[in-house]
Amino acid sequence: MPEGDTVYLAGRRLHAALAGHRLLRGELRHPRLVEQDLAGLTVTGVVSVGKHLFTRFDDGRSLHSHFRMDGAWHLYRPGTRWQRPAHEARAVLETADRVAVGFALHDLALLPTGDEHTLVGHLGPDLLDPGWGTEHEAEALRRLTARGDHELGLVLLEQRVMAGLGNLYRNDICFLLGLTPWVPVRDVPDLPRVVALARRLLTANKDRPEQTTTGSLAPGEAHWVFDRAGRPCRRCRTRIRAADQGEPPYTRVTYWCPGCQRGPAPHPARRNAGPRHGAPGRPSPGATRP
Repeated sequence: MPEGDTVYLAGRRLHAALAGHRLLRGELRHPRLVEQDLAGLTVTGVVSVGKHLFTRFDDGRSLHSHFRMDGAWHLYRPGTRWQRPAHEARAVLETADRVAVGFALHDLALLPTGDEHTLVGHLGPDLLDPGWGTEHEAEALRRLTARGDHELGLVLLEQRVMAGLGNLYRNDICFLLGLTPWVPVRDVPDLPRVVALARRLLTANKDRPEQTTTGSLAPGEAHWVFDRAGRPCRRCRTRIRAADQGEPPYTRVTYWCPGCQRGPAPHPARRNAGPRHGAPGRPSPGATRP
């Protein structure tokens, strides 16, 4: 599933392309929305909240979308061939200059803009909220602390705690903390650092399609442990391990370095030292700009 910075970048590009422009075509090809026609409306803005996107219109409504595992927004010039099959398109928003196509958007809803909170009000603080301040930090810390009996690696994925983190960042955050993802939150010695790291990493990558947690964008050097099972740790050269964490259907492939990260780890029978692949790199929702 795309990380919050991917969704933020998609929203920023959609906003730049659509905001202030009238729709010549506004098709919603979702089973619940096929009778809706948005043509003639003007887009007033596009905003991201965690991993959710809201495209707002001048009639007081918003189009909500969520990428899930395979969704994406692409931007094209009118007449340009789409890079994904037309049968995957769930939304087509066309202005005089740009065409925004939402592919494989299984979660799509049209609702009053004033009711957006009904879809995202349960979320924890958005790590990429432009207005982030001490109140957001304190609330994130409060929610994190309240999950004391739960494994850190799983709590970092809980959008109700902090909105925006995905599998890539939660793995590398645990590495940077020097703790395995199976450490209970109550045993993390510096919880404010967890919040600070999460926000710093997302913020560092929010304005570009590439993602790095190491500070390097060179091929094969962007991540500390994510998607590096069986390879030597960048710090101590110990072989990176991989195992599943969480219960189905929410199981996630988890990576850690036994040399650099202290704390509990899976029973050896569950370990997998060979290469395990999550979703390396960043999907390109909103990034296709012919």
